Amino acid sequence: MAAGLLLCGCDDKTYDTQGGAVDGWPVWGQNEKGVRYSANTQITPANVKHLKVAWVYHTGDLSAPNESKNLAFEATPILADGTLYLCSPRNRIIALDPATGREKWTFDAKPDTTGSTVIVCRGVSYWKDSTAAADAVCGRRIFAGTIDGKMWSLDAATGRPCAGFGRDGRVDLHEGLGKVKLPGQYGVSSAPTIVGDMVITGSKIIDFHDVDMPGGVVRALDARTGALVWAFTAAPPSMMADPTVTTPPGPGEHYPRSTANVWAPMSVDLSRRLIFLPTGTPQLDSVLGKGDWDHYGSALVALNVDTGKVVWRTQFVRKDIWDYDTPAQPLLFDYRAPDGKVIPAVAQATKMGWIFVLNRETGQAIFPLREWPVSTGGLQKGLSPTQPMPILPEHQITIRKMTEDDMFGFALIDKWDCKRRFRKLKNDGIYTPFYAESSVDYPVSVGGMDWGGLAYDPGRNILVVNSNNILGAHHLAPHTGGGGYSPLIGTPYRQVYDDIMSIFGAPCNAPPWGKLAGIDMTTGKKGWEVPLGTTRDEAPWPFWFRLGVPNQGGAITTASGLTFIAATTDRYFRAFSTETGQELWRANLPAAGQSMPMTFRLDANGKQYVVLSAGGHSALHNKQGDAVIAYALP
Repeated sequence: MAAGLLLCGCDDKTYDTQGGAVDGWPVWGQNEKGVRYSANTQITPANVKHLKVAWVYHTGDLSAPNESKNLAFEATPILADGTLYLCSPRNRIIALDPATGREKWTFDAKPDTTGSTVIVCRGVSYWKDSTAAADAVCGRRIFAGTIDGKMWSLDAATGRPCAGFGRDGRVDLHEGLGKVKLPGQYGVSSAPTIVGDMVITGSKIIDFHDVDMPGGVVRALDARTGALVWAFTAAPPSMMADPTVTTPPGPGEHYPRSTANVWAPMSVDLSRRLIFLPTGTPQLDSVLGKGDWDHYGSALVALNVDTGKVVWRTQFVRKDIWDYDTPAQPLLFDYRAPDGKVIPAVAQATKMGWIFVLNRETGQAIFPLREWPVSTGGLQKGLSPTQPMPILPEHQITIRKMTEDDMFGFALIDKWDCKRRFRKLKNDGIYTPFYAESSVDYPVSVGGMDWGGLAYDPGRNILVVNSNNILGAHHLAPHTGGGGYSPLIGTPYRQVYDDIMSIFGAPCNAPPWGKLAGIDMTTGKKGWEVPLGTTRDEAPWPFWFRLGVPNQGGAITTASGLTFIAATTDRYFRAFSTETGQELWRANLPAAGQSMPMTFRLDANGKQYVVLSAGGHSALHNKQGDAVIAYALP
């Protein structure tokens, strides 16, 4: 390996095709711990500027006639047994040759996308049956959840459904939920977690829509048959002393309703037999009107992966009315204290813009926390007077109360207008509750951090995080029986999100609106922080500046010292130095890369590839596409 690094250092136009790691990307977060780190060293800070497109594949999702175009292409491929596997937003499962991008097979799950506000699939998972012959049908499988709540099991070699799994190769996850009132209320958007012979899946459930919604049950299924192994119901202690069951509900029965779900990917500590669940928010009346109903909401919950029993739970937001659910895969790493002590840790990104670092055996905070006083005013009663806040790692947003001096403009006119509109907002600082009048929503519910989460370089002990810094506004209005992004059916109110963008379409608060940072995970201090992205493709010329822009997606790191990330609303894919934050390379994309990249190196040709899905995001109102792009050195 040393020889390979030396070769790359002395001539930035050559690269090592013999030595060095040959590392893959077998699961969504690179490994079960969600570290998003590759041991590959062929692409280096010295030669990354020579990266070129190796191949492009188009999924075909945009060609579907007369169908909704509210798509988000957020998929990260995995590499297993010499094949790339991914899903398109419309749940076409695809197998590709990793060296050429040639399609091996596709399977169309044909989900019902009616009512889905965003049509998305972030990934698939691979399982190998240790008891099957090497050439057995379905001896190797791809598992994929769908936007309409099915779990499919496919033969990894052919893409055909595995008939012995559930019914004709699929398990209907609606079973045991009770009534799902409207299409689009329930589905799966993240890759399932594979542990041994179990397939473990959560679900996405529309937030703050109705007081009576399907429960957020997490289910472990037998990978061969689809039978239930265990189910974590997220029912609070006042309802169930033990929220885990091992048998499905009987006829006419259902799992507890309106409980917290798990829509983001989960992580696993195999040696400790723990699985970590980043939980969503229970429905609103449950949060405020039923005592401890939010016990497992907006939290990180550790279960025994074999039994589904709760080991510990740490809550990040109490009585969450802001949609600050836990949005990202937990990252498991070994914390190295200044005195040399090593603690098994889990780092959790949050929408509030800070990172909780916990002992993963106990759930206790490694960096100290403080109880932050917050407002309990507004129309909704029963809010918590304090919220937990980590002092370290350093925060990604400001925690002080925003003022009109924090408003921004490209010119005097838009800055004046933003100040004028900000003065009209009710403003209690972070965690401002909902009022009848328009009030501050900061940070908005895409963060801070969102599902893009965290990446970690263990050799350099640097945590890489991308974040948003966006001011919003909202209020509660009388419920007239319909409408709104969050109608809160069954309550007196509906949530209304108010426009607080400038006349040029930019956030009213001062930039950067998007950032990338590298954090020393011994001290919790930022080693560097840079604006992420430019206003190109969003603002009119001549207002093209490197201010840092809103972003959706995630970063990865490599052993050679590179951080790769797209995510921004401008259409660029970038490489940064993990040590300094310096931008070393960027490539223009056909559509923005609202996804997380992956990288691998092949034995067959010795090349390292970096692969990204570039399809934009309908909610960001940017150009949409359907490209999977691989980059390599020439």
